[in-house]
Amino acid sequence: MTDLEILDILYYTFQLALRLTMPFLLTSMVVGIVIAIFQAATQINEQTMTFVPKFLSILAVMGFLGSTILAALQDFVRQMIGLIVGG
Repeated sequence: MTDLEILDILYYTFQLALRLTMPFLLTSMVVGIVIAIFQAATQINEQTMTFVPKFLSILAVMGFLGSTILAALQDFVRQMIGLIVGG
């Protein structure tokens, strides 16, 4: 395996990691901003008020995108095993 092939694999791995985590990060960020605006408007500073909605929104995203994420990871593992077996 050449250095260029290894760099291609690393690039694809980082790209896949970004694609798989971005929906969760964006959802958490949007919910956090909405809760922060609500807390600033009502002057309620409760830690569980930020944790529970973020947790529930991340679970919802996992429910919607779970099969897609699993399929992407399966394809990646198949490609890596093919590279290992193929040389």
